[in-house]
Amino acid sequence: MLSVIYAVLFYVATAVLVVGIGMRVMKYARTPAPLKIPTTPAPTTMSGVVLRMFREVVFFESLFKSNKWIWLFGWTFHMGMWLVFLRHTRYFVYDIPAWLAFVQPFGTYAGFVMLFGLVGLWGRRFLVERIRYISNPSDHLMLALLIAIVGSGLMMRFVVHTDIIMVKAFMLGLLRLRIETLPSDPILLAHLGLVGALMLIFPISKLMHAPGVFFSPTRNQVDNSREKRHLAPWAAKLER
Repeated sequence: MLSVIYAVLFYVATAVLVVGIGMRVMKYARTPAPLKIPTTPAPTTMSGVVLRMFREVVFFESLFKSNKWIWLFGWTFHMGMWLVFLRHTRYFVYDIPAWLAFVQPFGTYAGFVMLFGLVGLWGRRFLVERIRYISNPSDHLMLALLIAIVGSGLMMRFVVHTDIIMVKAFMLGLLRLRIETLPSDPILLAHLGLVGALMLIFPISKLMHAPGVFFSPTRNQVDNSREKRHLAPWAAKLER
């Protein structure tokens, strides 16, 4: 029964995640940008915009210039998260390639890096007055949820081990529309339940800043207002 419940949870959560993100991205793409507002100094060519977006997504360039402490916590959390995510892909592939095997030990300890970043980001919402003033319950809920996911994952790795062979069989079975037996370890069930909850609320949360950064006009626009007049698609239709 537990296997069926969690299988249904992940099927529903995956559908909500994919459809929800797709709808939000379509909304972002259709939102007009009537003004040319790249944050200066801005690139004057499209290749420069691509390079700027790369620095923003990988190194959090604007946050680094704004606040070094927040950058430290935010960047370590996100980079640790990507390593942990890569490590978890082993549960969805039958034969583990060499590059994935190489990532495994780094992904293991990246969980501590994630936890460090999350605790720092949550702490600033209590300790920094201006951040505490603008924080709402959903901000604390998301950070608590992420910390619970990371904490339960680290407990399974270093405190109470679970049968990862059965977990992998369960995940591979879901990809083949087949429900295999899931271990009934309480920490594993809590971990997977929290991940499912995160997938369900992701499309309606502030975590949508992940794809949203690519649609920010302050970052994705070329600074060529003197060379080329900027017109939003809807404005261009009015001039015809």
